Amino acid sequence: MSIPVVDFGACSLREKDVSEEQMISLSKDLETAFTEVGFVFLKNTGITQEEVDRVMAISKTFFLQPDEEKQPFSRKSFAGSPNHGWVSFGIERLNPSRPADLKEAFNITSLQPDIKWPSEAAKGFREIQTSFFQRCKELSLRVLKVMAFSLGLDPEVFLSAHRFIGEEGNCSTLRTLYYPPVKHEEVKEGQLRCGEHSDYGSITLLFKSSVGLQVRQRSGEFLCAPAVPGAVLVNIADLMQRWTGDHFVSVLHRVLLPPPGRPQHPTPDDEALICCCDGSNKYPPVTGGGYLAERFKASYGQN
Repeated sequence: MSIPVVDFGACSLREKDVSEEQMISLSKDLETAFTEVGFVFLKNTGITQEEVDRVMAISKTFFLQPDEEKQPFSRKSFAGSPNHGWVSFGIERLNPSRPADLKEAFNITSLQPDIKWPSEAAKGFREIQTSFFQRCKELSLRVLKVMAFSLGLDPEVFLSAHRFIGEEGNCSTLRTLYYPPVKHEEVKEGQLRCGEHSDYGSITLLFKSSVGLQVRQRSGEFLCAPAVPGAVLVNIADLMQRWTGDHFVSVLHRVLLPPPGRPQHPTPDDEALICCCDGSNKYPPVTGGGYLAERFKASYGQN
């Protein structure tokens, strides 16, 4: 089954209101995608290609600096925001059974004024990244609202659990992924850009998808995700599958040697209690922060 493409224009960031008829149609499309595939391409979201290109360019400027220039911004260097910062090459292992992933990353989880930002070689880094973070936050909340509507829920069921995105008490992450050139003779057996994994939080928004990203189908086979110019690739993450009692599905995906781009991962607030919203007891209650802490431990070990 292919990944569906859905026009999100009715709920675009350019729009203030959406009719009930439009909401019904859009929610049906998202529910079908998220129950059958777990992924969907959204067109006409209101985030422009120029915005994406600008944030990609400033991110690459940062990554091309020597490691010693990036080291002061390393992940776990920021009190109160343990997932914020630079992840050096070969540190993350999304599939623990494979060698370390062949990539670098920069995680943005906090917009608090005490956070230190790159400024020397990557001038404008903070302004461009924080602006894009806010745009992604707004789009994420609109997607969550449509998802709640599709389940017959009050939108506040999801929205109230994402009040602190960008603040202390929420670990939603805007990630830049960088795939440096790799010498194939140095690649270990089974090593990938990103090992097979499912995402941790609520949903993921992926920008500038291209060859290399593969999504596992129900058959167990991996499907190559196509590039859809101007579209945002959205997928369900593990906490959302748990939240909906497995109605929405979080599926494994991986990245082969070609790079896919830049994702943003909205997650519930740290203290938000995630219970199955269908009233079942399929999964025990868990806080957003507690669940993510366990997943980070699996990906990074004790680093």
